[in-house]
Amino acid sequence: MASAVCARFLLQRTTQGFLFSSRAVPAFSSPFLSRAHRLGPSDDELYQRTTVSVMQKEQGSGVMILSYSPQGFNIDGNRVFGPCAVLPPAILQWNVGTYKDITEESISLFHMLEPRIEILVLGTGARLERINPSVLALLKKKGIAVEVQDTPNACATFNFLTSERRLAAAGLIPPPISTALEVQE
Repeated sequence: MASAVCARFLLQRTTQGFLFSSRAVPAFSSPFLSRAHRLGPSDDELYQRTTVSVMQKEQGSGVMILSYSPQGFNIDGNRVFGPCAVLPPAILQWNVGTYKDITEESISLFHMLEPRIEILVLGTGARLERINPSVLALLKKKGIAVEVQDTPNACATFNFLTSERRLAAAGLIPPPISTALEVQE
């Protein structure tokens, strides 16, 4: 049973806890490895320690949308009710009800920012909806790329762009309560 293990590790007691060492048995004694690639003593896995890093939000990586619901959004632990405009570093209520309310006037706050944003992510609710072409033309004229998506995908896209340290903003409309799984009697 012990020969099925790639390498045997000796457990040594240290002042900090336990240290795993791979001194004892070479890896090529395993029957699983003998049919193909044989590991030699020069292989890094035998002599290096493995470290594990816990993934955490990096300092200065910008705001992140943690969750959404029909009531609103959780952005970095701040609950925002209703539609919102995420303009790093600010989170504002956005005075739109549906995608039809996304007009040249309602997006004016996005192109007046300094420094200028690179991309605007618009979340139109539960479904991807068509935005008025004059709105898209205005943003293009101002040099701002636009990504229009349903709100769940818009949240993910905004988080990705923010983690890449892109100058992004988002205009988000919460998706309505889904009735897809309700039982009709």
